[in-house]
Amino acid sequence: MAIEEGKAAPAFTLRDAKGEKVSLADFKGKDVVVYFYPKDDTPGCTKEACGFRDQWSALQKKGVVLIGISPDDAASHAKFIDKYSLPFILLSDPERKVMEKYGAWGEKTMYGKKTIGVIRSTVWIGADGKVRKHWARVAKAETHPEAVLAALAG
Repeated sequence: MAIEEGKAAPAFTLRDAKGEKVSLADFKGKDVVVYFYPKDDTPGCTKEACGFRDQWSALQKKGVVLIGISPDDAASHAKFIDKYSLPFILLSDPERKVMEKYGAWGEKTMYGKKTIGVIRSTVWIGADGKVRKHWARVAKAETHPEAVLAALAG
């Protein structure tokens, strides 16, 4: 299923860094930004996570829930959160089921070679549960958080 702007976002339930279940439905009535990234504590993913951390107060003022999803396990997420003081939710998708639903798992080009893996992407889900914006392939992890904030500002 492809993610389409204006359509309902696929439901999901995954575990967070504490092993607790978190569902998209938990945030009904709020804007939710879900970003998919390949791996905790790698250069690009760290820049993106820290960029979102640095935009945290602006996101909170807008009442936005921010969720990062990767295949990493809870222990890896907990270390990543502690190391970089990340104030938002990180969820584990080891079987990549949610990533597949959101178009964040598949063929990509890395260092000039085609490979299968996590496609760095972001989805803004409106308070009505519908996709407001889909960044299907994020090219620059370090500047992407600012682009998301600009879109939220309208």
